[in-house]
Amino acid sequence: METEILRISDVVRQQREIARAAEFLRQGQLVAFPTETVYGIGALGLDMAAVEALYEAKNRPASKAFSLQVADVSMVPQVAAYVPRSARLLMEKFCPGPITVVLPKAAAVPYKVTGARDTVGIRIPAHPVALALLQAVGKPLAVPSANISGHTSPLSANDVYADMAGRLPLILDGGTCPVGVESTIVDCTGSKIKILRHGAISEAEIRAAISI
Repeated sequence: METEILRISDVVRQQREIARAAEFLRQGQLVAFPTETVYGIGALGLDMAAVEALYEAKNRPASKAFSLQVADVSMVPQVAAYVPRSARLLMEKFCPGPITVVLPKAAAVPYKVTGARDTVGIRIPAHPVALALLQAVGKPLAVPSANISGHTSPLSANDVYADMAGRLPLILDGGTCPVGVESTIVDCTGSKIKILRHGAISEAEIRAAISI
């Protein structure tokens, strides 16, 4: 498989290119794209065949879950059974942004995505290319970092190409990721939140947001 890099410098003027990438995804193929944290590789999150292709491309163990990215909060009910108060406060404060909120999964989310768990991580990225692509697809995307499992998370399209050329058809080049640190993951499924991965948003900021 040949891997194409497509430069996106203006999502408003390059809607045709965004639509082309969205069509790749709707066909069950994989597309890498920038977020504010690191580059991600996306697949239709509710499509079993696309998710399996994503596991294969990354050489990722099936027990490791994928998070789902959505374009805005109106899409969250597609993938979450309900949204606790703590999660609502965090999303109001930090979304779009570098936070992944773990919620009880909706029935439509395959266990293949969640690593056989009843929970799913949900994120709304704060990057114009990512948001434009999610809006164009109109469906949740499973989006891990765009690298082979265990390798360094990529901060540029060239980083993605160096690691994954031949494993996906298209990389959207939106420049270097401005934050460069992976999202903070917060489990909101229990009576108290748990920070599962420290990232771009500090623990102090997280706890301040839910103490309102």
